Amino acid sequence: MPGISQPLVQVIEVHKTYPLGHRSVEALRGVTLEMPQGGFVVLQGPSGSGKTTLLNLVGAIDHPTSGRVLVEGRDMAAWPDDALSHFRAKTLGFIFQNFNLIPVLSAVENIEYPLLLQRVPRAEARARALEMAEGVGLGDSSDQRPGELSGGQCQRVAIGRALVTHPALVIADEPTANLDAATGRTIIDLMHRMRDCTGATFVISTHDPEIASMAEARFTLRDGRLVEP
Repeated sequence: MPGISQPLVQVIEVHKTYPLGHRSVEALRGVTLEMPQGGFVVLQGPSGSGKTTLLNLVGAIDHPTSGRVLVEGRDMAAWPDDALSHFRAKTLGFIFQNFNLIPVLSAVENIEYPLLLQRVPRAEARARALEMAEGVGLGDSSDQRPGELSGGQCQRVAIGRALVTHPALVIADEPTANLDAATGRTIIDLMHRMRDCTGATFVISTHDPEIASMAEARFTLRDGRLVEP
C-alpha cells in the first residue's frame, strides 16, 4: 500500500531443489523479490514454473535449499515445528483450488473451524464466523454443507475460513482454476474487497493473464526463475 515501505515478504536468492530418482530438479533458481504489506500480489507463469513451490516457502510449508524467506522480518527456516504451526495459525490464511472444505460441516462451521483450533470460545467463534459468512456473501447459505453449494460458493467459504483468524498474509494457490471464467472474476473481485476491508496481503498464483492483470504487484516465473512479464 502507498506509504508503507517495509515489505511483508522478502525472498532473497532462493533456490529449491527436489530429489527425483537418481537426479535432482531445481524448482526455484535464485529468486529474489519483495511483497508489500496490504498488497494484492500475483505470481504468474505456466505449470511447472515454480509458483506453488514459492507459495509453499512463503507459507512456511517447506524450506528453501538455499537463500532466505522472511515474513514480517522473520526467517522461519530454523524454527521448530511447533513454532511454525503457531505462526501459520496466527499469521497466515490459505485458499486452495480444490477448496479443502470439511464435507460434514456446514459453511459457517467450516469458517468457524480454525477459530476453534485456536481455542476461541465457541460463542465468540460462531459470532465471528457468521459475520464473516455474511461478509463473503454467504448469509443465505451458511447452514448448507459443501456438497449443497456451487463451486463459487465453496470458494467463498474457503475465503471466509482463511480470513476469519485475521491473518496478515493470505496465500491462494490457483484459487479460480476449478471455476468458470465469470465466477473466477467474481472471486477475485471478492478477494480485492476483502483485502480492502481487512488490510491483509493477498498472494495469488495463476496462469490466467486476465486475473494477473488485476494485480497491484505481479511477478512472472518461468523454469524456476523470475522473468519480465
